[in-house]
Amino acid sequence: MSDLSKAGTSTAEGAWLAPSAHLRRRNFFQSIAVNVMRIGTLVTALITTGIIFSLIPPTIELLGEITTQVFGTTWAPLFLPPEFGILPLITGTFVIVIIAMFIAIPFGLAAALFLSDYASFNVRRVVKPILEILAGIPTVVLGLFGLYVINPGLVEKYWPIGESVGYSAIGAGLMTGVLTLPIVASVADDALSAVPRAMREAGFALGATRREVATKIVFNAGISGVVAAVILAFARAFGETTVALMVAGSYPKLSLNPGDPMQTMASFIGFAGIGDQPTDSTGYKTIFLVGSILFLVTLVFNLLGNRIISRFREVYE
Repeated sequence: MSDLSKAGTSTAEGAWLAPSAHLRRRNFFQSIAVNVMRIGTLVTALITTGIIFSLIPPTIELLGEITTQVFGTTWAPLFLPPEFGILPLITGTFVIVIIAMFIAIPFGLAAALFLSDYASFNVRRVVKPILEILAGIPTVVLGLFGLYVINPGLVEKYWPIGESVGYSAIGAGLMTGVLTLPIVASVADDALSAVPRAMREAGFALGATRREVATKIVFNAGISGVVAAVILAFARAFGETTVALMVAGSYPKLSLNPGDPMQTMASFIGFAGIGDQPTDSTGYKTIFLVGSILFLVTLVFNLLGNRIISRFREVYE
């Protein structure tokens, strides 16, 4: 029980009176809030543990059955004879994610700096909700836009390398970048807006321009939140399925040309996990193998991001 619940009022004779009804009511709701947060944390940990233990057994079984090289250049687990070279999926995933980050990070951080240090109150009140609405657009809508507008209208006409076949990694990367841009902008804006106003005023007092205050003082002070926004966008891009499947196609081609069709790890899971594979078949187990690798890659990026965040975290009173 907290100290507040034990608190009372003393009389002149030194006796303690019972807490008031308002204080008891406040402590009651506070204890409910703490318990709800505790349950939420426990449920999150249990779900993560359940995911890990559901991925491990089928993955180990499949690795025991595989006779070909896991990190080969041919991925065809649903064909006969099956091939389990996962490099095309890894390459396709990273190509699309890198293109997406070239869109999301610079434009997202620019939007965050504008909202936190340049926009007026009225502009911020209008633009911030629009960014959050953009984050809620269904991924299938962005996938259709990429498939019927970006691929034929931009990639097929202007991409000079290779021959377009209607699908492309660059189109999927652009749409994934649009998908993750509002995440970077919103989270980074919250971090930059939390920097104390006194730091900005101190910079102006020393003769710094608004650009110098925004980029050299505010940005550096809120760098931990900015890194968190980037890591969150990375994780979202790695796990994106619908856009990658619709725009980049389902052909696992080992290529570094963004104009080629590619398949990502997440899109393969979406493609192979639609219910056509019999339970305990080789094709069924490949879903868990790819999911395990995707989980490990995301985990590594999150651990790296947490280390960077803890290294540069600033606490303001």
